[in-house]
Amino acid sequence: MTMASDDQKPARAGFCMSGITDFADGISAIDTHHIRPASDASYLLIREGRAAFVDTGTALAVPHLLAALQEKQLTVESVDWIFLTHIHLDHAGGAGALLKHLPNARVLVHPKGAPHLVDPTKLIQATIGVYGEAFFAATYGKILPIPADRLQVTEEGLSFFWVDRSYQCLHTPGHALHHYVLWDPIARVVFAGDNFGVSYRELDVNGHAFVIPATTPTHFDPSEMHRTIDRIVALQPAAVCLTHYGQVTEINRLAEDLHRGVDAYVAIAGRHGAGPDRVRRMGDELFEWMSAQLDAHGDRADAKTRHAALDLDIDLNVQGLIYWADRVAASKLSGT
Repeated sequence: MTMASDDQKPARAGFCMSGITDFADGISAIDTHHIRPASDASYLLIREGRAAFVDTGTALAVPHLLAALQEKQLTVESVDWIFLTHIHLDHAGGAGALLKHLPNARVLVHPKGAPHLVDPTKLIQATIGVYGEAFFAATYGKILPIPADRLQVTEEGLSFFWVDRSYQCLHTPGHALHHYVLWDPIARVVFAGDNFGVSYRELDVNGHAFVIPATTPTHFDPSEMHRTIDRIVALQPAAVCLTHYGQVTEINRLAEDLHRGVDAYVAIAGRHGAGPDRVRRMGDELFEWMSAQLDAHGDRADAKTRHAALDLDIDLNVQGLIYWADRVAASKLSGT
């Protein structure tokens, strides 16, 4: 795993627990209000009066995104792009509903994700399978299909010009097979979706971020995740924009923490194998591991506060680890 020396200080704009947080180079994080405040962001990019969104949140986030345009004195006609880092519904569920308001916008998506945006039936069913019908209905809203003629698929290394600069798309599996990151080499910012972990602002200590890997079902692959983390670091970004939540710096330190976290997750999955109680046992050990990392980070929150911040991620990470462990076990049995 390649690492470079860290030369950035933890310089971060003050975060709002709701609403819009502005960064340099025309980048703003919009709180989509998914699950709780400052959990899920859509990024609004503004270049010379033109606009683009990176990830949209769920369908229930659309009013917040339209309000952000109005606050920035932008029209719906000024939006050219919706960049979807991947198609998990907390990132892309609102794209179809938002697109109905944006007459000039197109959606850029990984080719493995495009068919599921045109016909989201399987995506909806898979998400219900993870969360359950009641949670899905209350949390995600109505998922609308996107017309095929308003989609553009990425290619590995795709560079394209928008307004005044070139951007690059890098296909980055590890979290999901349909994941890419968007790289702005002038701003030196990576929009990483879930491929550089999750980092919640209430867990910052003295301006330093805390980060953990995201192993959401069903495509987690530890080897690919390690490679993706290294690939992001190799770009030498000044900052990485995470959907969960916000812009982080100290990229090399956080990358080292993510590498250790991936290895720790895999070890935890390996210790608990199969059995009816493995979900609880893995969840308990993941919480204990995260708490130990938070202690070392200097966080002094009690267990109740930590559970409130981390339990949903722990539940999802356990499910992703189980999918991965079962896939590996099946592969060994079949000899493939």
